[in-house]
Amino acid sequence: MTPDTAGGQPPTRRAAQEAAREEERRLEAAAETGGGQVPPPAVPASPAALTAAGPGDEQPLMQRIMTGNALVAVLAVVLSLILGGLLIAVTDEDVARSASYFFSRPMDTIGAAWSAASGAYAALFQGSVFNAGGDSFARMIYPLTQTLTVATPLICAGLGVALAFRAGLFNIGAQGQILIGATLAGWVGFTANLPFGLHLLLVILAGMLGGAIWGGLVGVLKARTGAHEVILTIMLNYIAINLVLYLLSTPGFQRPGSTNPISPQLEATALYPPLLGSGFRLHWGFIVAVLATVFVWWLLNRSTVGFELRAVGANATAARTAGVSVSRGYILAMAIAGALAGLAGVAQVAGTEKVLTSGVAASFGFDAITVALLGRSSPWGTFAAGLLFGAFRAGGVTMQASTGTSIDIVLVVQSLIVLFIAAPPLVRSLFRLPTPGAIPSAGARRNRKTAATGGAA
Repeated sequence: MTPDTAGGQPPTRRAAQEAAREEERRLEAAAETGGGQVPPPAVPASPAALTAAGPGDEQPLMQRIMTGNALVAVLAVVLSLILGGLLIAVTDEDVARSASYFFSRPMDTIGAAWSAASGAYAALFQGSVFNAGGDSFARMIYPLTQTLTVATPLICAGLGVALAFRAGLFNIGAQGQILIGATLAGWVGFTANLPFGLHLLLVILAGMLGGAIWGGLVGVLKARTGAHEVILTIMLNYIAINLVLYLLSTPGFQRPGSTNPISPQLEATALYPPLLGSGFRLHWGFIVAVLATVFVWWLLNRSTVGFELRAVGANATAARTAGVSVSRGYILAMAIAGALAGLAGVAQVAGTEKVLTSGVAASFGFDAITVALLGRSSPWGTFAAGLLFGAFRAGGVTMQASTGTSIDIVLVVQSLIVLFIAAPPLVRSLFRLPTPGAIPSAGARRNRKTAATGGAA
């Protein structure tokens, strides 16, 4: 021991302990003032302390729930429904009538507003989930089957958009990919004459191939020329729409004897069979959507290709430095995303519509962007978001027919969901949720203290 030591401790150990005591005083002062965030530690933790994970490092369950993205998504939906209910109430005739004497009988206005909003949402639920007034069990669950039918293309296309998001690409070309996939699938469906299993399989493969080509083209141009995928997908959407319109005016696609842009009926062997019988529109395409969700989950979380795609999406420069081919990642991501959107086209042309028209994609490609955003670009989150938006679409018609509420309110609610999903700090501030990382766990504080003291007890 040298003369410079005091109390039998080396100078570095003594300095570390003094720094730890100073850090504790700073923490106590912050807690007493209640100023909000704890100031940063005076001495940074060593790499060994940061990587030494233990049971204490894990945040409590409630804290993880309160700071997680899933809760923000749920609250965004709830907040959108509340604002949509207020809009329904404001535009209701009974509410407007009772508002004229609000100050003399305020409860009349409040009651009318509640009746308008709750009645509209009850009709929405009845038209999308369960019809308690049905005269048979089949009629009771018919709304749920409608929701699953509408959700099928939303889920498939949403998975394609979400996968591209995870690879760092903003794929807004799902609309065009659905159209091209539906076109190839429909052409195989009404021209070929094959046995049932083989014919349907070729229809599915043709739809996936069409979408993969249309999406992969974006990936190739992005990788080879550096062109932005947003511009590419927008232009390809327009090309796909007009290409389908042109094809439906040619003898090879137009129904014989018809002047309308509509194709011949697909062969029965090319159609998805009904899932619950001929009394329901729900078909086996929904099972394909479930399998596609499982596949995307496996691809992203359990495969080498998925790891490379996530690495490219997280930091393309770092991925390239680590030996990952960024160009290959862009091409693969967009090709797979297009194939998934092509599955949505197959679900429409071989499941729901059974013919090819210029409107076969409806607005599923654009709604898929919202579905992927609400699902936080995770496979099962996208699946759940697809079911929710399918319920909105299926129940909106019943809501309008039963209560007179415009179906456009569904679009307003969907748009509000996108708004709140895009601004999570707003949702957190409205519901007073803690910001992720603002409250360190007990284990993290203990590791910081141990690192500051240099491992001293």
